[in-house]
Amino acid sequence: MKINKKTKTKLAIYIALVLTFNFGVTPVFAAGDPISVVNNLSDFIFSLIRAIGMILLGFGVVQIGLSLKSHDPSQRANGFLTLAGGVIITFAKEILNLIVGG
Repeated sequence: MKINKKTKTKLAIYIALVLTFNFGVTPVFAAGDPISVVNNLSDFIFSLIRAIGMILLGFGVVQIGLSLKSHDPSQRANGFLTLAGGVIITFAKEILNLIVGG
């Protein structure tokens, strides 16, 4: 298999970068308790979901405000639906805890 000079140069640069960034890196081991790892991942995912819910809340408020200005009932309905969805998504973890009872 023949490789042209341009590809060899790119490959050499890539290998040099990989070796440079991996030099002196200390290995990272998992925590002793696997349940704590799962709980940390769960907290991280729920914080991402909460951020998305807050964005939807803000978008719903803006949409309701614009609909009140333009007197558009369908946009107002969509705004209230977006606002309700944002509230549900923002408080998803608390809602799940209420349902499960934990």
